[in-house]
Amino acid sequence: MPTLIERDRDPVASFPYPLRQALGQRPSPPPYNGTEQEPGNELKFPANFLFGAATAAYQIEGAWNVDGKGPSVWDTLTHTHPELVVDGATGDRAADSYRLYRSDVEALGKVGFNYYRFSIAWSRLLPRGDQSSLNQGAVRYYNALINELLAHGIEPVVTMLHYDLPQYLQNLGGFASPLIVKVWITHNEPYDFCVEGYGTGSTGPLVYATGVGEYLCAHHVLLSHAAAYQLYKERYRSQQGGKIGITLSGRYYYPATNVTPYDTVERALLFQIGWFAEPLFGEDGNYPAVMVDEIGNNSALERRSHSRLPSFTSAERLLVRGSADFFAYNYYSSRLVDLDRAEYNTAEPPAWRRDARILQSVDPGWSRAKSTWLYVVPEGLRGVLNWFRRRYRNPTVLITENGYSDDGQLDDAARIDYYARHLNALLTAIAVDGCNVAGFTAWSIVDNFEWLRGYSEKFGLFYVNFSDPQLQRVPKASADFMRRVISTRTIPAH
Repeated sequence: MPTLIERDRDPVASFPYPLRQALGQRPSPPPYNGTEQEPGNELKFPANFLFGAATAAYQIEGAWNVDGKGPSVWDTLTHTHPELVVDGATGDRAADSYRLYRSDVEALGKVGFNYYRFSIAWSRLLPRGDQSSLNQGAVRYYNALINELLAHGIEPVVTMLHYDLPQYLQNLGGFASPLIVKVWITHNEPYDFCVEGYGTGSTGPLVYATGVGEYLCAHHVLLSHAAAYQLYKERYRSQQGGKIGITLSGRYYYPATNVTPYDTVERALLFQIGWFAEPLFGEDGNYPAVMVDEIGNNSALERRSHSRLPSFTSAERLLVRGSADFFAYNYYSSRLVDLDRAEYNTAEPPAWRRDARILQSVDPGWSRAKSTWLYVVPEGLRGVLNWFRRRYRNPTVLITENGYSDDGQLDDAARIDYYARHLNALLTAIAVDGCNVAGFTAWSIVDNFEWLRGYSEKFGLFYVNFSDPQLQRVPKASADFMRRVISTRTIPAH
């Protein structure tokens, strides 16, 4: 796989890879010495801070059965259960980036983005999930995309799996099976696809195994990531000098009431983000103690012979701990939290939600995007970055997604406001608090297929008319706003 990303060709040899360099640097002391901004003292993003935009293969590529591509779990879901997608849509065509990738790169260049985070459709590259099924048509496509990026001075940042697991591997058990750890991959948002895909069964691959499946999924995601990291370290790092990460997701939390203890906030953060961050960045390479204790106790009440939360061996803990060169994180929203104090009822099916015992709510003063889950809480980004700083010894963080949904209008003032407020929170976390953040990635460069919401919600900086045969990319007002942020390294008035 690494030879797909870096080849001995002139564009690669001369490209400086600034993000790779930024991810390897330690932070300087905050210039404002831990104090808030003084009047007339304009904060600026550091000189080595980088900006990018992101997409995911299934959401933009289309060409779902072209040039040897096999079906993914999302092809199966949208074709066999169209009723689950709000508008009955599929990603069969999407933004047709398989054919129009040059238009995507042109859009990135117009804004001035430094890097592009895209995902490789594993069902296109390895339809059966192993090297024997390597699809040369996919190799040509991704090489062409990477060369186009490099020719425009844009650094490729590759996610090896963004939800679209090959259906062939899912038939073997998917992420609930240990077979998956043999494959070289990194992951996007394992909390989301494990809980909803293998626990509640509400999204692809539609596996309902509540209270068990989500923990098996998470366990094998971590083991597969660690195995990929170790493979890269042993075979490729000395020649390529690359960096490996895994993108985590999760909300920041605030006490729901004046009497909600901070322990409840900490519990919520550990059950969601810490579930994956503790094994990777914590002291001993294990799950959070609160998860081990709670799930173990609940499993005992259910008269199980062992905990529903799998255990790492000593060797696995050593393999997982430290198997990320940077902390990749997607931030969109936050919640209020309180503790569910009801007695555990063994008559009900087990679930992550019941193990966590966190009651989430929203502040009525928070505004909301088109997405029902996306409440605008920019201060939560500063809060969670400081939690990373305190708990994990100020790791190098890359914000790999942040964005706002609407109806797709070109005059997207609400999206501009969302980005301005979140970038202010981020800049304060860097300049005032001393958080070590290397870059910020906007979701998304173009409107795309938004999973179970189909095309009813739009996140793009560029508008795409999906009824137009040409699928032209048209810049929204937010694209110009981000262009000004990048060119001035400040947050302009809006």
